[in-house]
Amino acid sequence: MSRRGVIIGLCATPGVALARGRAAKAFTKTGLASVETVLRKHIAAGYAPGLVALIGRGTEVVPFVLGSLEFERERPAQRDSIFRIASMTKPITAVAALMLAERGVFKLSDPVDTLLPELADRKVMRHPDGPLDDVVPAERPITIEDLLTFRFGHGISLDERPTALQQAVSGLPGFGMPDPTSPLTPDAWMKRIGALPLAAQPGSRWSYSTGSDVLGVLIARAAKKPLGEVFRERIFDPLGMSDTGFAVSPAQIKRLATGYLAQDGKLSVFDRPDGAYAHEPSFPEGDSGLVSTATDYMRFARFLMSGLDAQGRRLLSGKSIAAMTRNHLTAEQMKTAGIILGDKGWGYGVGVAVAPTADGLRAGAYGWNGGFGTSWLNDPAADLTAILLTNRYFDGPDTPPIHTEFRHATYAALS
Repeated sequence: MSRRGVIIGLCATPGVALARGRAAKAFTKTGLASVETVLRKHIAAGYAPGLVALIGRGTEVVPFVLGSLEFERERPAQRDSIFRIASMTKPITAVAALMLAERGVFKLSDPVDTLLPELADRKVMRHPDGPLDDVVPAERPITIEDLLTFRFGHGISLDERPTALQQAVSGLPGFGMPDPTSPLTPDAWMKRIGALPLAAQPGSRWSYSTGSDVLGVLIARAAKKPLGEVFRERIFDPLGMSDTGFAVSPAQIKRLATGYLAQDGKLSVFDRPDGAYAHEPSFPEGDSGLVSTATDYMRFARFLMSGLDAQGRRLLSGKSIAAMTRNHLTAEQMKTAGIILGDKGWGYGVGVAVAPTADGLRAGAYGWNGGFGTSWLNDPAADLTAILLTNRYFDGPDTPPIHTEFRHATYAALS
């Protein structure tokens, strides 16, 4: 088989009523064939060397496993292949914060000042593109909910002008692509953030991503444990997510896909299995730092439908899940959010479809993409989860066609 050959896995999984050659009750046979056709088309065209996708409804899960984990040699994708999920880390960080809130460690309305004294008594720039010393006092403290909703006053900007603020945050985790090689510790990172004025008044404007990193530091300080340990104890172990973490172990390296990005009209390697994710990071990025498998993320996604683990134990209340998965932005904040958010609203760490979206979400669905090549949606009304993991970095902020076509085909496959 060629390096772009297709290995298609459309088969039963434990507890799933699906056999080769017949459709599961949750999906039509012709619909599943169309999903396969969509994914096969993009792999055959060389979009990425391979992928793993899962679609789930109720107790039924259908896997699609195609191609190879790298172009350079034959390394077939498997159901348990590991991918860099980048911004699909954000909802996991949000869940960890909500779990601590439910246990009375803090309230979402609390100012962050006690746990993050670096962000007390903030100054705010008069103009985001102005000098760093042209500031006014913050109108109110930053709250924990401001971090969850990305309205605390900082975030990634796609403005390529060399503003003073852009220069000040250049190279800092949380203001660009994930960087597990950063030497900064959480405390050192917070010191750098605390030395800067805010770009916007707390609560006033949606700004992407950085809030999840600040939230990750807050979670670790509140729990008095490293962020990865909090994730493992409260989320990964209870849900059986054994292949999710901030790095791969020596035994897992062979299952980690090689990462690619488009450069000069061709795909080039940006990270190999023994590269940036082969060691625990100094700064665990709560916005983008995790690796995972489709199976692990399916467990997390289905947990969000109920708040229960596989044994029926409640890990998170329905009230918290409802708050996490509804839009918290005003119409004006959505309008000025920019192309990263697009036509969605924002909950706690997730994009929320307030109406059908251009990238394939129905109203009421929620989820998010990972810029290293992954996407996920939950649609509670249809009891549907769809996960697609590839190892090609997104070419821009728009959702790539393979992901939008996969979503449309998945919806069309519902029985």
